[in-house]
Amino acid sequence: ALAQAGLSETQAEFRAAAEDFARGELAPHAARWDADKVFPTDVLRHAAELGFGGIYCGEDYGGIGLGRKDAAVIFEALAWGDVGLTAYLTIHNMNCAVVDRFGSEEQKQEWLPRLTSMELLTSYCLTEPGSGSDAASLSTVAKRDGSDWVLSGEKAFISGGGVADVYVVMARTGGPGPKGISCFLVEKGSPGLSFGKQERKMGWNCQPTAAVVLDGVRVPEKNLVGGEGNGFSIAMAGLDGGRINIATCSVGGAQFALDTAFEYVQSRKQFGKAIANFQNTQFKLADMQTGLQASRVMVHAAAEAIDAKLPSATAQAAMAKRFATDTCSDVANAALQLHGGYGYLQEYPVERVVRDLRVHSILEGTNEVMRLIVNREMTRGNV
Repeated sequence: ALAQAGLSETQAEFRAAAEDFARGELAPHAARWDADKVFPTDVLRHAAELGFGGIYCGEDYGGIGLGRKDAAVIFEALAWGDVGLTAYLTIHNMNCAVVDRFGSEEQKQEWLPRLTSMELLTSYCLTEPGSGSDAASLSTVAKRDGSDWVLSGEKAFISGGGVADVYVVMARTGGPGPKGISCFLVEKGSPGLSFGKQERKMGWNCQPTAAVVLDGVRVPEKNLVGGEGNGFSIAMAGLDGGRINIATCSVGGAQFALDTAFEYVQSRKQFGKAIANFQNTQFKLADMQTGLQASRVMVHAAAEAIDAKLPSATAQAAMAKRFATDTCSDVANAALQLHGGYGYLQEYPVERVVRDLRVHSILEGTNEVMRLIVNREMTRGNV
């Protein structure tokens, strides 16, 4: 009921559709996808049939034209069924939004119908082995050669790496700093494009992760998005929304963990009664519910701020991301504790959620960087 509070009729309808999809097509298979490292592209394309492959994009290009709060509602419901796969879906939607917002009309017509349908899958390539939090120091270079650009460099920790069809690559076309960066669409199969080994990860095992290596990859001028020198602005424009997306995935995963623990304590008996009847269990569940709802409220408020283009949006996104990812990770860990030794076994689903949520405090800007952003926005008077 709390998840429905404050939603418009349209948002409630989209949430219901996402809930049905999560319960019918994600949750029953999540454990197998995690254990066997399966990337279920057919399921992603089925999600796209519901409009979830182009949430922010215009209807003319196959999208459904929704805002950030609408998306937060959808992604939370989907993450209840599978955190890792929903996280990939948020990345793909971000890439679609880059083309929709910054692409030329020709680029939109060429790419968006196949992206929003998820006929083509995408990866976002900003992070490098030597540039993580300091994204503006990236060293991948793009040099003009006639009517083409030639890209060389390496990107790290790329979701969808090696599997995706289109790579949104930030590369340096000018001097040092943020103004020398541009954004390119690089197609899989391009000569010189290769991939590192699939990373062995703690969580998010249902989506592939690999380095993306560019060794003299030739990219036509028509695949330059947003004009030369605007890549960093494009990257930063998506980050507030990306932080909301990963935070709402944390909320969805934590809700699943809490629901699972609540059901478990009703049936698990010790000392002659269900452990749900112990006051310690009741206090723990109450704290978990409180932290979860506080996270949800902060995420929704930040999403509304982004939609309204408020000066506080960046700070609110950073606060929501920091608070929700840390708090929801704690909720999942508390759910595991309530399961006792059983929670540590892979036969029970809570340990998977604990593993999947852990990375959320690192990506889309570490939570230490979130604190820096909040303080910076305070000094600017935006909080």
